Amino acid sequence: MPFSQACENNKGPILVELKRIFANSQQVLEIGSGTGQHSVHFAENLPHVTWQASDQNSYLTHLNARIELLGIPNLLPAFGLDVTLNWPTQMISPDLDSIFTANTLHIMSKSMVEAFFTGIGQSLIKTSQVAIYGPFNYQGEFSSESNASFDEWLKQNNPESGIRDIEWITALAEQQGLILQADIEMPANNRLLHFSRN
Repeated sequence: MPFSQACENNKGPILVELKRIFANSQQVLEIGSGTGQHSVHFAENLPHVTWQASDQNSYLTHLNARIELLGIPNLLPAFGLDVTLNWPTQMISPDLDSIFTANTLHIMSKSMVEAFFTGIGQSLIKTSQVAIYGPFNYQGEFSSESNASFDEWLKQNNPESGIRDIEWITALAEQQGLILQADIEMPANNRLLHFSRN
């Protein structure tokens, strides 16, 4: 079963923040659940929330194997979601009020990031919370040498990927009525961005 050491390293610090951000949430859609390590950890430790995992179809077999193995009652089976296609509205609960994603926006192309925000804007009910974890730039500058090296590595693998400017991300969120509430410093030169729509 696929395993990410980075997920193991960051799931604790992220959970500390999600307990606050999702304190009043009912249903969270995780976009880009990957190995499922975040999904099972957060669902287990946020029992008041129904956690819905999702990812591209190619990841679903292993993702759902982990979810099924652990059998956490508030963790739903993952469904396929490609942010650039029509989102599967039949799979998204009308009670959805929160979104979480980790380490996805720098892997996506710019057009995929734009589609991501359009999709969440259309899927969320009026009152909502969005938490986005990963590295970000500020005014076009890398926040560390390691992030600059990481960005170079990303572009070698996919020229359309790369660490995104927080100003651009904030502007895309605002187009969907989502306002930045907190930009939280996290380990390993990452951030957790908390947006909300009141």
